[in-house]
Amino acid sequence: MGDTDVTTDANAPWLIVGLGNPGPEYAMNRHNVGFMVADLLAERIGGKFKRAGKAQAQVIEGRIGPPGPANRRVILAKPMSFMNLSGGPVNALREFYKVPVANIVAVHDELDIDYGVLRLKLGGGDNGHNGLKSMTKAMGPDYHRVRFGIGRPPGRMQVADFVLKDFASAERKELGYLVDRAADAAECLVIEGLERAQSTYNS
Repeated sequence: MGDTDVTTDANAPWLIVGLGNPGPEYAMNRHNVGFMVADLLAERIGGKFKRAGKAQAQVIEGRIGPPGPANRRVILAKPMSFMNLSGGPVNALREFYKVPVANIVAVHDELDIDYGVLRLKLGGGDNGHNGLKSMTKAMGPDYHRVRFGIGRPPGRMQVADFVLKDFASAERKELGYLVDRAADAAECLVIEGLERAQSTYNS
């Protein structure tokens, strides 16, 4: 069955991908906020991440949403490649689970948005984000994004240094609440659609 056919299937699964780098040394980096959101969604589903066959990723399968038509089958994923190679594992999962590209949600850090602000959208450019760049190269740009603002680096700090540093102590005071809100936004997008999620969470 081709992607065009799968897209017409209201029962097609969704794939929510938290972008980040594997390893404890990266766990609290700004670049790893996608992993943080994926971990929280995993807690809500009540599962534990496991290795996904041949795909270089960890996954959980579950369902979100109320009983009935709004209930959605979801695969949560954390690519275990490094950020700039995320596209390969995500595309492998897309093919294995037969997920339409439009049913993929990438949760990622965004430099050009103030800290903690969310922006949800479908498609578009990668804005220099290596994880998005890799995903777009692997399967085109027409997937959803939950963009978690981290702001620009202060002074003359290089972007690469900024994103690979842990959130500052002042930022960490709000981080739990903001990650929770981003997880809510991803769930709303999958259950109620992009327009409703944007009107609720695009701040």
